[in-house]
Amino acid sequence: MRPKTIALIANPSAGGRKGARIIPRVESKLRRHHIDYRIFITQHHAHAIDIARQLTPARYDGVVSLGGDGTNFHVLNGLLKYHRPATLPPLGIIPVGSGNSFARDLGICSTADGIRVLIEGETRPVDVCRFTQNGKPWYFVNLAGFGFVADVARTAHRLKRFGDVSYVLGVFHRVLGLRFHRMKLELDGRRIDGENCFVEFCNSRFTGGRMLMAPDAVIDDGRFDVVVVGPLNRRSLMATFPKIFKGTHGQHPAVKFYRATTASVETDPPKTLLPDGELFGSTPMQVSIQPRWVRYFA
Repeated sequence: MRPKTIALIANPSAGGRKGARIIPRVESKLRRHHIDYRIFITQHHAHAIDIARQLTPARYDGVVSLGGDGTNFHVLNGLLKYHRPATLPPLGIIPVGSGNSFARDLGICSTADGIRVLIEGETRPVDVCRFTQNGKPWYFVNLAGFGFVADVARTAHRLKRFGDVSYVLGVFHRVLGLRFHRMKLELDGRRIDGENCFVEFCNSRFTGGRMLMAPDAVIDDGRFDVVVVGPLNRRSLMATFPKIFKGTHGQHPAVKFYRATTASVETDPPKTLLPDGELFGSTPMQVSIQPRWVRYFA
């Protein structure tokens, strides 16, 4: 059912200030299709958490983020950390970020798609992954990783003006300083230890825009997919990297895929985390799945 009233949490800085240019067009289309909205403009990084926290969800038929994966991450956490999942209306995404990875699993590949699914009003259930930092819960719906992938994202964040290409540039830059770390990983009681390049806990399939990190991941199957990449040399990494766009990187023997409902990990040294495109927190961490906790317009 088409929502009558939505809360629109808009990030003007998303996509290298693309958000600021898109906001007036989105407002015009919402009015044209008779969707009432109240718009909230973020003023600084992570401001969407505070905005979502202060919402009264029962007043709206949808809570929609206009931004990238990071904006959706902040909206999701502002809602789930302060409101019960059962009280939440469907969530929505109008993608204008540099990656927009999670939106692709909802069938949303453009701003027009994001508005179209609101107009059509169809929704689907989505699992939520819960992880802890300093004893406090946080949530993601796309994926969370550490190691080489977080290093790439750190570089890509400085190159956001190049959109999806920023992640490709980040790979080429970071491979020059490739380093590994020691890891102790437990998945549903199964131990996987040793030298490691990176790990991704994937609720959905894509990362960095069109990179098909976990080609078999399903966003409502009650499990997360885990991609573990062991040590490999620079030449092997660069030869394997293009395959991620087709999801065939698993052909390399250093790449392993698992599925789990719980995970715990320690690394030496501690590694920065990358939940839903945000550089936030560090190992050690624990991850668990909350099946079909929320619904998204899709």
